[in-house]
Amino acid sequence: MSADLNMNEIHWLMDMFNTVDVGLVVLDREYKVCVWNGFMENHSGLLPSAVKHKDLFDLFPAIDEKWFRSKSESVFVLKNRSFTIWEQQPYIFRFKNYRPITGKADYMYQNATFIPLTNTRGDVEHICIIIYDVTDVAVNKKELEQLNKKLEQVSQTDSLTQLANRGHWEHTLRQEFLRTKRSGGCSTLLMFDIDHFKKVNDEYGHSCGDEALRHIAKLLKGTLRETDIAGRYGGEEFAITLLDTDKQGAMIIAERLRELIAATPVAYKDQLVSMTVSIGIASYSNEFKNHERWIEAADKALYNSKHNGRNSITMFDDIKNDA
Repeated sequence: MSADLNMNEIHWLMDMFNTVDVGLVVLDREYKVCVWNGFMENHSGLLPSAVKHKDLFDLFPAIDEKWFRSKSESVFVLKNRSFTIWEQQPYIFRFKNYRPITGKADYMYQNATFIPLTNTRGDVEHICIIIYDVTDVAVNKKELEQLNKKLEQVSQTDSLTQLANRGHWEHTLRQEFLRTKRSGGCSTLLMFDIDHFKKVNDEYGHSCGDEALRHIAKLLKGTLRETDIAGRYGGEEFAITLLDTDKQGAMIIAERLRELIAATPVAYKDQLVSMTVSIGIASYSNEFKNHERWIEAADKALYNSKHNGRNSITMFDDIKNDA
């Protein structure tokens, strides 16, 4: 009766070993395969008889051998378990992903546990590696991260112009203010708005006004450097933070922008609507207590340009004694 029970237990164990939904691999000290269960067979296409006593790295040359040996050696020597997660290493064995729900994944994401197997003397001559298929978890997390990234981008973007909205742009300006204050560098703030924009709306309609704002934004994106940060400040007013740019450099950029906008009318319903802009410039100064004072300086320079005939540029330094 006892012998029958033992045989049944062995049969059950072997049945579970081959049908359990995790990979089980046993390696000896030479990294030769000793055990290969049904999960590994199904996903690799290799029978246990085809892999037994074969070198793991010959069978799977895509395995990062240096990393794998480093991970395994600590288990052999220290006799402690070790773990890997897909965020650190997406997989050990590159198996195709066959799950229909997570079909977007090209391969199976895996977590793994490395377990020391001791002999009767307490020495570790083999290790067992358990492979867990965590593709569902990985794909869901990646999709959630991508969604959160898109939501963050939407929350920072002006829906009409696709430039930074006021809140996000002002946040970046505050960061630049603090950075410039610490480093003693030079950055410049440029603010401008469209001259007589109300007339554009009144004469051609608000949809033309919207197209004009999109047109300006497109010109900005094509003109500015990658390091410059442009945003819609409100209504027809725009703001640009020119990083590491002194007032002479800012004046060149401002003049180029003013000329480009004046020479590039917006096309609307088979009509060409010409526009000009008034620009104010304020370079960073230690006199500014915070970034709000920096904005006020550029805005005063902008007001001066509008007050003196529009389609012009004013530097705050030229009027600050009168401001």
